[in-house]
Amino acid sequence: MRDALVMLLAGLAAAAAGLWAWRHLHYRSYWMIVGFPLMAFTIWATWRKVALGCGLTKKRQRWWFTVVPGSIASTGLVKVRRRFQRVAVDTKPFMGLPLPTRHGWRVTVHTLEGQIPADYAQAAERLAHSWGVHAVRVSSPRPGRVVLAATVRDPLVRLDHLPASGELLAVHVGRLETGGLWTIDFRTVPHWINAGATQSGKSNLANALLVGLAPQPVALVGIDLKGGVEFTPYAPRLSALATTRAESVTLLDDLVALMVDRMGLCRTAGARNIWQLPPGVRPVPIVVLVDELAELYLMADKSEKDEIAHTSTALLRVAQLGRAFGIYLFCSGQRIGSDLGPGVTALRAQCSGRICHRVNDPETATMTLGDLDPAALVSARAIPAETPGVAIIASQDGQWYRARSFYVAEQIAEHTARAYAHLTPDWADIVRPDRDGAALSDLLSA
Repeated sequence: MRDALVMLLAGLAAAAAGLWAWRHLHYRSYWMIVGFPLMAFTIWATWRKVALGCGLTKKRQRWWFTVVPGSIASTGLVKVRRRFQRVAVDTKPFMGLPLPTRHGWRVTVHTLEGQIPADYAQAAERLAHSWGVHAVRVSSPRPGRVVLAATVRDPLVRLDHLPASGELLAVHVGRLETGGLWTIDFRTVPHWINAGATQSGKSNLANALLVGLAPQPVALVGIDLKGGVEFTPYAPRLSALATTRAESVTLLDDLVALMVDRMGLCRTAGARNIWQLPPGVRPVPIVVLVDELAELYLMADKSEKDEIAHTSTALLRVAQLGRAFGIYLFCSGQRIGSDLGPGVTALRAQCSGRICHRVNDPETATMTLGDLDPAALVSARAIPAETPGVAIIASQDGQWYRARSFYVAEQIAEHTARAYAHLTPDWADIVRPDRDGAALSDLLSA
């Protein structure tokens, strides 16, 4: 008997060790075969209690038959004996079958009367703690349905090297909390605001973006108001670089004039944007990287007022009209607040892409994410300092996600800039539209 018990314990220990090794060596197969079935059973078995604890149930009146002798029910005035009674029952929302995902599971829930997706979004943190998962995200594909997407463990703790993007003006810069790729696609979302405090990962994201755009046939333009210390090492791949506000004014004036020239080019060809032009005469797309955006708006004395107004107007015109003519903005800054003036607020309204790293003040988070879901603000304020690169982003699907950029060392970015320096268009050729106009005339006449 004792030997059998020892053998049983040894077998259980060996099985536990095997499961532990399986889970750590090949988590994906372990999750699909062992982890998910156990989790799905737990979800189903605990849904009533979890929904009740999270305030997602509704009281409904039901007839209840009792066989208890002498059962007494109150009518409000007198007490009478009844076998059938109407009682209030907590009804849980109907839940479909959980489906596995790469990093967790998702399940569709039918909302009860009077419920909206926001009710489930407010209970998302409670649901995550109840089921012991990392996070639960809520979405609504159609009225009356809510999808709960759970992430069992944080996929942003460790990032693998991301593949290069094959699409023009699209760069894979990191991963979303769902495990999917975080892609910045300028043709879908043309202008971006990237806010973050020092050492929050803001500059690293700019490095990842430069590394992804450097091999592509695009012109990169830098506005670095730290005196050029951020973008000067990448000068071999930059067609133009402004390091002071005075230089920024000149550069933005060139962009506005270039935009007007491209308007005429599209009008002559009967095109709504440069992407409808023939490839032979299509102007090169331009991505403008702005670092320390607040420096464009800070005023030390009244003598700078006109210069700031000029800069603000030119940058806003590029943001309003640049998309159709192949000019895109990626503006970064530590401090982006309404106190910088109406120019920043107007620019923010034109930037659909929002990225908020860890920030030092709530105003910057509100300025960046304030018109999104309020839960995004809460998540942005909760980013710890020991997780650089983590950010809250407004995705192209209209939702917000927690994401983390792939780490790109400055040495790698500098090497990439030098390696693709031969692809850098000359700024003098870009701002001279005569060649494109003549080529278009020849093409139309032919």
